[in-house]
Amino acid sequence: MPTTRSKPPVSAITGEFGRRVRLHSEELELSQEKLAERAGLHWTYVGQVERGQRNLSLHNIVRIAEGLESDPGELLRGMRV
Repeated sequence: MPTTRSKPPVSAITGEFGRRVRLHSEELELSQEKLAERAGLHWTYVGQVERGQRNLSLHNIVRIAEGLESDPGELLRGMRV
């Protein structure tokens, strides 16, 4: 029987970034689709970001932050390797 478990996060940092994106989205009551539209990205990409399954480029971090009406630094503050 096939499993429905998703892939694990790429790293602890991508997992934490995704958690922060999801929290901000929930605060703004944005679906993945709406955030993707606002950020100029595909909704499946946003879902992968929220699950920590994408190692984002700086360009896409800024796009997501803009979609969340947030400063990119706020999403990254305190993160360490």
